[in-house]
Amino acid sequence: MQFEYDVIVVGAGHAGCEAAVASARLGCSTLLITADMNRVAQMSCNPAIGGIAKGQIVREIDALGGMTGIIADRTAIQFRMLNRSKGPAVWSPRVQSDRTRFIDEWRKTLDDTDNLYMFQDMVVGLMIEEEGTKKMVSGVETALGIKFRSKKVVLTTGTFLNGLMHFGRVQIEGGRISEAASHGVSDQLKALGLNVGRMKTGTPARIDGSTIDYENVIVQSGDDEVLSDGTVIRDFHKFSYLPNVKRELTPRDCYIVHTSPEVHKTLHDNLADSPLYNGQIKSIGPRYCPSIETKIVTFSDKESHQLFLEPEGETTHEFYINGFSSSLPWQVQIEALTKIPAMRNVQFYRPGYAIEYDFFDPTQMRHTLESKLVGNLYLAGQVNGTTGYEEAAAQGLMAGINAARSAMELEQIVLGRDQAYIGVLIDDLVTKGVDEPYRMFTSRAEFRILLRQDDADMRLTPIGHSIGLADDYRYEKMMMKYSERAKLVEWCECTSIRPTEELQVFLENAGTGRLSGRVRIADLLRRPQLNFENLIPLLPVLALRCLDVEDDRRAEIIESAEILIKYQGYIDRERESAEKMSRLEKVRIPDGMDYEGILAISTEGRQKLSKIRPATIGQASRIPGVSPSDINVLIVMLRN
Repeated sequence: MQFEYDVIVVGAGHAGCEAAVASARLGCSTLLITADMNRVAQMSCNPAIGGIAKGQIVREIDALGGMTGIIADRTAIQFRMLNRSKGPAVWSPRVQSDRTRFIDEWRKTLDDTDNLYMFQDMVVGLMIEEEGTKKMVSGVETALGIKFRSKKVVLTTGTFLNGLMHFGRVQIEGGRISEAASHGVSDQLKALGLNVGRMKTGTPARIDGSTIDYENVIVQSGDDEVLSDGTVIRDFHKFSYLPNVKRELTPRDCYIVHTSPEVHKTLHDNLADSPLYNGQIKSIGPRYCPSIETKIVTFSDKESHQLFLEPEGETTHEFYINGFSSSLPWQVQIEALTKIPAMRNVQFYRPGYAIEYDFFDPTQMRHTLESKLVGNLYLAGQVNGTTGYEEAAAQGLMAGINAARSAMELEQIVLGRDQAYIGVLIDDLVTKGVDEPYRMFTSRAEFRILLRQDDADMRLTPIGHSIGLADDYRYEKMMMKYSERAKLVEWCECTSIRPTEELQVFLENAGTGRLSGRVRIADLLRRPQLNFENLIPLLPVLALRCLDVEDDRRAEIIESAEILIKYQGYIDRERESAEKMSRLEKVRIPDGMDYEGILAISTEGRQKLSKIRPATIGQASRIPGVSPSDINVLIVMLRN
């Protein structure tokens, strides 16, 4: 039994699992401590991975060498590419997952990772030592009184720090249903100077799918074509870029139902028992994932809200009611749901509830996710004020990478806003802070056409490979894809065709002009109405060329090539803007800069700069309250 490690990770949620595996694979002896080893990477809320911007994050995790995308593919029961009707900058993959299989796959991954050890216990305190005036973490102490020492500690405790659940007026301490809250760490870190706040999230009831009336639902299938025996005959997309990672589970449908004025009246009549409206809950909730009671108050003019009934697994009867998060008493939840025709006989597995928990001000972290106030301590996930599995996993991956590299005395990794949504996420947290649970959206990224889901491997796999997290096989496959895509784009730019009458008729019917003579295939593809899929049947030369593309990733490479051809002008302009911004990122600000002494900077600017202490001019320019004139003053000061 070892009691000393390079890195200790506290908590085995999505952040903790990614952090622990990354640290161990980079060569550090790593201990993962969790209260229940059978619930690692638990999907506490909806049984899904990905979504708008979140899907891009999962592909970035995969590109760097993380595990969330691989495990999501292996446990997927439905796949959809969201936002297909819009431009490729906002296309976002999403899967429904088998929640139990997801846990099992993560547990197998943890068990099979060299240098990674696990221990089941609750951490109640951090071991702190002083190095001069600096406080440094040197390990953790558990509820059993065991002391584990380490060079670095990664805190990924999710909603467990002083967690309090609300079921109407009933309050139960816990990190999530049937699991105990964690006490001690918050108070200790608060005493060390970290700002501690409270946030709130919630989850809907889980119901027995056998009690749903399927004659009154709208079926929502995934992107796969499925035979009557359940065999998938066309696999459009997945998360992992590795061709040997397959989706194997039988697809399942989701279902759509709608609330009604009768449902809303039942909810409204009982708002006095809602912790959100009777003063029982005082913390901040998620703006973009509101409870059903918040929806009927905020959008009182709407007579109906859409709900999604999502299966929790390949074979289970358990369903999740997406859109009906609630902390109302369980009796009210049942009464309201039974007024929806498809759920008039609904049977609960468990009611919805709200949960309040502690988080730490993320502006007190560095971009490496290390605390500015307590050395050797890294924080990731909901403890930083975020919400969502994907945001947590991304932070966990980066915290694990940086804790391990710091333990080995190597340079730590910071991703830029033009490199990854992960870079946008962390920069937003550290630079701007949070006043509500942070959720990633494509609109948060100023360079989102550079951060597409189709080429995250080309952006990030070289980084993952250079630090030893992405293996040679992954890197070789990325380089092969890059080469194949470039060759296909060049061929389309250089190859011209003479229009046939069949093509001319098709162009007219598609709502685009006829051709007057020979035309390059790339110019055809630039027309909004045309793409590889509808041109291949009409152009034998194109069909033959596409057959030369690597078979196991043909669809992926063709899609990526088409995006480059159609949007190259936009991509080039955005890259030029990103390069201009990157110049400001290279202008570093000395750690000890005395902002209060620079009277030419506005009072608000001095206060914000003193609090956040940005590392570069680029970061300083994104701090709310720091004006362009303040930045100009800083630049002049640094030049002098």
